[in-house]
Amino acid sequence: MFEKMFENSLWASRFVVLLAVFFGLIGAIILFIVASVDIYESAVFVINTYLAGAHPEHFHEDVVGGIIGAVDFYLIGVVMLIFAFGLYELFISDIDAAKDPTGKGSKVLAIHSLDQLKDKISKVIVMVLVVGFFQKVADTHYSTPLDMLYFAISITAVSVGLYFLGKVGKH
Repeated sequence: MFEKMFENSLWASRFVVLLAVFFGLIGAIILFIVASVDIYESAVFVINTYLAGAHPEHFHEDVVGGIIGAVDFYLIGVVMLIFAFGLYELFISDIDAAKDPTGKGSKVLAIHSLDQLKDKISKVIVMVLVVGFFQKVADTHYSTPLDMLYFAISITAVSVGLYFLGKVGKH
């Protein structure tokens, strides 16, 4: 009898994962809101700049930097969503609303193992790093030919890495 109670309690303890699911969703929503506000502010900045007939010195860099930063937030929000959905499906239950009776539904958030969750999250994190790299590259000033060589090598390394990342999990 004690064993049965202990096992039931142990099994019920999996619901503590709901905290991570709930706050993961809250985090994703916050990141999507912040990114959307950043995009909105960039749009307002562009419109006001053109209406004023001005062209600040670093106008393009500021606009691109703001938008790339927002994309970064969106991608991190996607990581939080995948994390929350994956934990829920792994520890609590399949999400019935995500199932498409025709079988043509999106498989993006379908998680069936911890390895699958890890792979999906790691791919999005790599994309966050690529976007962050792009943002840093856009802000960098190149003064010597060696700087340009390093720039070319780094772009090649990122491209090769993305190529091999795309090959992971495909037959």
